[in-house]
Amino acid sequence: MNSGSSGLLMDYYSLTMAQGYWKNNMNRRAVFEVFFRRQPWNGGFSIFAGLETLIETLKDFSFSKEDLDYLDSLHTFDDLFLDYLKNFRFQGSLWAMDEGTIIFPHEPIIRLDSNLIESQILEGLILNIINFQSLIATKSARVVLASNNGSVIEFGLRRAQGPNGALSASRAAFIGGVLGTSNVLAGKHYGIPVLGTMAHAWVLSFPSELEAFRSFASLYPDNAIFLIDTYDTLKSGIQNAIIAGRELAAKGKNFGVRLDSGDMHYLSVEVRRLLNEAGFPNANISVSNDLDEFIIDTLTKAGAPVDSWGVGTRMVTGGDEAAFNGVYKLTAKEDKTGKLIPAMKFSDNPEKTTTPGIKQVWRIKDEKGFALADIIGLDEEGNPDILEKDKSYIFWHHQADYRHFYHTITKEDQIEALLKKRLEGQKDLQEPVSLSKLQEKVREGLKIFDQSYKRILYPHIYKVSLTEGLRTLKLDLIKNHLGKR
Repeated sequence: MNSGSSGLLMDYYSLTMAQGYWKNNMNRRAVFEVFFRRQPWNGGFSIFAGLETLIETLKDFSFSKEDLDYLDSLHTFDDLFLDYLKNFRFQGSLWAMDEGTIIFPHEPIIRLDSNLIESQILEGLILNIINFQSLIATKSARVVLASNNGSVIEFGLRRAQGPNGALSASRAAFIGGVLGTSNVLAGKHYGIPVLGTMAHAWVLSFPSELEAFRSFASLYPDNAIFLIDTYDTLKSGIQNAIIAGRELAAKGKNFGVRLDSGDMHYLSVEVRRLLNEAGFPNANISVSNDLDEFIIDTLTKAGAPVDSWGVGTRMVTGGDEAAFNGVYKLTAKEDKTGKLIPAMKFSDNPEKTTTPGIKQVWRIKDEKGFALADIIGLDEEGNPDILEKDKSYIFWHHQADYRHFYHTITKEDQIEALLKKRLEGQKDLQEPVSLSKLQEKVREGLKIFDQSYKRILYPHIYKVSLTEGLRTLKLDLIKNHLGKR
């Protein structure tokens, strides 16, 4: 389950650079941060996921003898450097937002305070875990919102990116809000409820559709959901489901039906009408077939009488969004005198110019607990930005340009520091959080944001801004850089 415990889960250049730092005696303190630049699917929010997986992996991370033998066979690495790797264990500190936090572009969601070698070796591992699970958790949350917080089941095993991808996707989808998964291994490994119905092959394997339904009902009378589109949904499928359903009802049991093809709006309306006329207003209708939040949003707004949604391919793969665009950048480094100084990447593309320094993110909420803005400020030793109540501030756009807004933090406003120290060396500073509690955190976390930020199409942009002190630091470094050119 945890292939990341191998020291080889990294990009090759991470090791070549690590050896370069080692040979040049440059293994000084360094601070790296993880952030992302844009919302997937042009959405208004994302979900931070994968933290518990990352912490578990970091505590196990090491180089086995087989790993080191393989590296030796590449004839690139010095024997003494390989000896150094023999005893490699994570020794730095990891700061992170709580898993399940609602996150926005350009704000640090993870801070790694360590040394250059350790930070470089762990780059690929951190991004691999956080990017994928954050993508799928965000997709799941969007799907659940599109269904009006209805019942959504993750059906993506067969289309996921390999066994580990399927497991990670099931975990992240559950955090995002699905009720359960079809992936039995994920059910065992993570304690996620396992759910499912039947396949067309089951119906085709019997002499008739009715016999297939009756057999299934006799085997699973407490969980009989009939797949009704194998032959003809309205002329045979729903008719046979009603016959088998009547037989179940005589035994005091309920049933449901599932649609997996055709015009979901038209068919669900007709199926609901036929079920109601037959005396089964409580029989559930489930739909599947390459669903995503855009299709579900359309069906929900059209009033389609759907009780549950089975979402597979486009949930566990991200659909049209192939990857979460989280990046890992150096923001502070120790100089030759032992002083920690800010570091900044410059670029001709303003979006790729990073924000320097060791930072904290504060979420400002009003007296009712509704989120107003996220503020990024300095959290450096001896020079922190501190947001005080009864004080007025100017907060600036992350690109440090002219865009800004004024805000007075009142006594009633709530200020929450989002980055917390989670790992110190091999010591986990917080107890692991259950997936059900993470799911609840997402559900409750979304409630504090205005509906305009949660629209599936054309959401409002939530404010993420810099403090005056951080903006000044960024502008000073830009001026110094331009002066040296």
